[in-house]
Amino acid sequence: MEVLIRLLALLAVLLVGAGLRSSGVLDDERTEWLNAAAYYGALPALIFVSTYDQAIGELLSVRLLGGLMAVLFATAAIAWLIHRERSSTARRSVAVVQSYHSNLGYLGLPLVAATFGADVTAVASVILGVVSLVQVPLTVLILVVMNDADAAIAGELTGLIKNPVLLSLFVGLAVGSSGIVVPGTVAVGLDAVGSLALPLALLCVGASLQVDASSIDFGATGSVIGLKIVCMPVLAWIVFSTLAVDPATFTASVVMLGTPTAVSTYVFATELGGDREFASLNVFGTTLVSVATLFVLITLIG
Repeated sequence: MEVLIRLLALLAVLLVGAGLRSSGVLDDERTEWLNAAAYYGALPALIFVSTYDQAIGELLSVRLLGGLMAVLFATAAIAWLIHRERSSTARRSVAVVQSYHSNLGYLGLPLVAATFGADVTAVASVILGVVSLVQVPLTVLILVVMNDADAAIAGELTGLIKNPVLLSLFVGLAVGSSGIVVPGTVAVGLDAVGSLALPLALLCVGASLQVDASSIDFGATGSVIGLKIVCMPVLAWIVFSTLAVDPATFTASVVMLGTPTAVSTYVFATELGGDREFASLNVFGTTLVSVATLFVLITLIG
């Protein structure tokens, strides 16, 4: 019951964000402020406090890396097969990338941190870094190739390297592996800032949702939802059960890969020739339905 209440609270904050956008309280400028606060402040703080006292050798293993890549590319391959007959290339490219591109930073890691212990959160932070380094370039590449988009892939990759989320992960792991002691007051302060990551992210997600009822393709959107928040976590469950990883790694992997489609895919689709309305609808659909699927996942794992 506690998990359900927690997830319903997340949905409530998400809907509040959508309501504030509809009423004009959260316009584009204010949404950007909130987004910047979450992206450059709260989320990096959460990642750092989750990893600064962990040695990288204790978190990143061959099994974890291999399992993550297996699930990611298997889901992408299945999505490619299922969506290959879509008549619109712009819609087909978006359907493929949104079937595997997870919302690990804004929803996954904060949700794990709010639900599980520090050991699971530390592994989730590493998963965020590893998968982001792969799924972002893969998404850009698919959209560019399928839509013949004119994009500077090198620029996208450079931006990824400068990503504050990844930088905070590397700094946290470096501090943990080197044995540097972080003062208690600093750790407490960063922990307080990091606790704001989830509510800020949910408000931003809600404020960024754009849904046009007249353009809904239930079949295509249903396929994306099924692949992203049902097929992908099921694959993760099978793969990491087979690899016999430790409980913290199993929990973090299944929950993180069971998160909805990342909001950033809407931005990528808009910039790289994808169907932006379809992309927005899929973000909304996967986020909404994930409240139920994540409840099931967390309950089963717990």
